[in-house]
Amino acid sequence: MSKLWGKKTEIEFFEKSMSFATPEQLFYVSDENRYLAYWPRGYKGKKTTLQSRNALIGDFTERWTRDLIQKVVNSKGLFAVQGAICKEIALPNNSPADVVISKTGSVHQKPEDILAIIEVKMSVVWNWELKDDKLICLGDYKTHQGNPGLLRSDSMLKAIGKSINIRVSSFKASRIPIVIMGNTPITNNYYSKVDQLKIAGIVQGFCSINPEPLDDNGENIKKTKENGFYRYDHFNELQEFFDNLLSEERSFFSSMKSKKELGHIIELANKEDSYEKKAERFLKLIKE
Repeated sequence: MSKLWGKKTEIEFFEKSMSFATPEQLFYVSDENRYLAYWPRGYKGKKTTLQSRNALIGDFTERWTRDLIQKVVNSKGLFAVQGAICKEIALPNNSPADVVISKTGSVHQKPEDILAIIEVKMSVVWNWELKDDKLICLGDYKTHQGNPGLLRSDSMLKAIGKSINIRVSSFKASRIPIVIMGNTPITNNYYSKVDQLKIAGIVQGFCSINPEPLDDNGENIKKTKENGFYRYDHFNELQEFFDNLLSEERSFFSSMKSKKELGHIIELANKEDSYEKKAERFLKLIKE
């Protein structure tokens, strides 16, 4: 069975990265010359910024997610594509989709071939020390000063902003689900927001694929009230989610119309003789 995110994944990231990057590009260096993934809580020494790791962990997590999603959709004959470009739905060369599920394996995509868009918001979760060429785990995210993954407000806002940009780019984007995938919980400030975003249809969910982000089985949120955020603890859970997501075509719609206009649209749509045709007529009329 495929493994979800965990400490072994982060060890893999550092070990692969150290084959071509220097320790100084991957770790902060403390006053005591310790190489640390994050500044520990209570550290009062001199601090420096570390930008070089961002691109490395970004590329690693996107590739890792692509490989994970490929296993999810293998049986359907579909493709997980990293860095997909589709200008028609606001995914240009300089801001591609992190990962898409598609009918084709090409980087250059057509809207009709894209079945889902996955935005990846992951980073190193635990604190690590490189000592004598060995990685030592110093503790989970509550023991250091970083805000990894979906715990960062700017990561949440960027994901929301990009999702809205895709949604309003074209009617061709209205049928494509958008999922934000992270490897941490979210802060309680966003509980109601992610639920509302899911209810509104902007995104189809924020999720974490890190079953145990806290050591010693520390308490962390499994899901929000309306499942706007959900933590997947097993590959089968993730598989079931995407099976359901891809099983039926969906449509996003939004509008600002008077009750009279809406009533007229509903009346006209209701004349159709099946639920599917009623929905198609409603969606067509509401866009006019």
